[in-house]
Amino acid sequence: MINKVLIANRGEIAVRVMRSCRELGIKSVAVYSEADRKSMHVRYADEAYFIGPSPSNESYLVIDKIIEVAKKSKADAIHPGYGFLSENAEFSDRCKKEGIIFIGPSAYAINTMGDKITARQTMLKAGVPVVPGTTEALKDTKEAIEVINEIGIPVMVKASAGGGGKGMRLVKDTSEIESALNAAKSEAMAAFGDDAIYVEKYIESPHHIEFQVLADRHGNVIHLFERECSVQRRHQKVIEETPSPLMTPKVREEMGKHAVAAAKAVDYEGAGTIEFIVDDDLNYYFLEMNTRLQVEHPITERVVGVDLVKEQINIADGKKLRLKQEELYQSGHAIECRIYAEDPDNNFMPSPGVIKHITEPLGLGVRHDGYVYEGYDIPMFYDPLISKLIVWGNTRDEAIARLKRALYNYKITGVKTSIKFLERILDCSEFVGGNYNTHFIEKNYDFLMKKKKSIGEYEDVAVITAFVDYLDKVAKLQPQKPTQSLGNNWKDFGRKKNVLRL
Repeated sequence: MINKVLIANRGEIAVRVMRSCRELGIKSVAVYSEADRKSMHVRYADEAYFIGPSPSNESYLVIDKIIEVAKKSKADAIHPGYGFLSENAEFSDRCKKEGIIFIGPSAYAINTMGDKITARQTMLKAGVPVVPGTTEALKDTKEAIEVINEIGIPVMVKASAGGGGKGMRLVKDTSEIESALNAAKSEAMAAFGDDAIYVEKYIESPHHIEFQVLADRHGNVIHLFERECSVQRRHQKVIEETPSPLMTPKVREEMGKHAVAAAKAVDYEGAGTIEFIVDDDLNYYFLEMNTRLQVEHPITERVVGVDLVKEQINIADGKKLRLKQEELYQSGHAIECRIYAEDPDNNFMPSPGVIKHITEPLGLGVRHDGYVYEGYDIPMFYDPLISKLIVWGNTRDEAIARLKRALYNYKITGVKTSIKFLERILDCSEFVGGNYNTHFIEKNYDFLMKKKKSIGEYEDVAVITAFVDYLDKVAKLQPQKPTQSLGNNWKDFGRKKNVLRL
């Protein structure tokens, strides 16, 4: 049995995994870099071990260090979270060789689905529809031109080892082919160390819909329905919801079966996500598979009523899936939004710094997965994600209203955040109507970036003013010597050298 799990990650996902471990009575082990000495995951874990300097390539990405800590702490298993080593086949294989359980799929599954060209070939053999395009890496520009002329403009040039939007270029005219190929190859080599690229037909009005799957080592595979992930910026998801407002029962059932077939095609084990691209006519095509837990997994948990991390651990422990496909159903509606320490008014630049104040949203149907606290210094070395805000409602309208309320109640000072930007998304009629696609932010950019004229824009000033007024009243109730007085005037207060500066 698994009695102790090392979480090879940081931030909110590390804390989230530890919570499920605690409910299962399993000890958790944290690893941390220099920048994360005071991080919440270090405080929450049963044990914590230092693994090196702040840059991830000197700490969280060093397999030898992670394995060393696992042995030292006598951890039975390693949970990779998402990002970092979560989709690293070498790491999965190394754990197996060291006699440590990897809470995730085999190196074979990771390699097969991690390479986009191999994944396309595998899906075609399994009968899963894929976007029309090449099934081999392009050799040169001449071949690319021939293929593109055959498929028809527009097309997407993609890196075979790609992810996160890197190594992707849209070609709308034949004159753009050469520059798009060179740019994609260069970016792919820099990001993944592999410049293999392929071409596929570009879907004009794409919807990004993914299916959550669970598979055990006994051949049992199920899906836990879909998530709508079409609100994206630079190919990065911003808001996700389930059920998808686009879906019909018939298409949901068909896509679910293909998601299960995709997982079975690579003898998958654990939690994974099959991503599809869907057009306005509900024609759908396999896009890729994420062989790990997704950032947006909480909305599936809320609607289906399943703790996915617990299921991952039980599967890794050799247990059979306790869930049956025919017993699963979606209850209500859930939405997740990602809160980033970034400045939307300054091209979404990261905003690291010290959290001076935080009020987390509470109330019926609200879940908050975060890791920051007052006084915490958000480091500049990692993704600027602060937290994930998840809400549930009986209906989609109720979930949207609840998310608006939760965002209004969410207060963070000291750093810039994406909260106001998210509020504007929820005010957009296209989102409210549920008729959006992956071009949503681009299409509604002017509306989304327009500053909202409300008292909320002056909250920081209001907090400062209220605090100054409070100190002024305290000074009146407790008179001091003239030389020590804070004064009865806010200007005098601001000139004092021995008082707290905001």
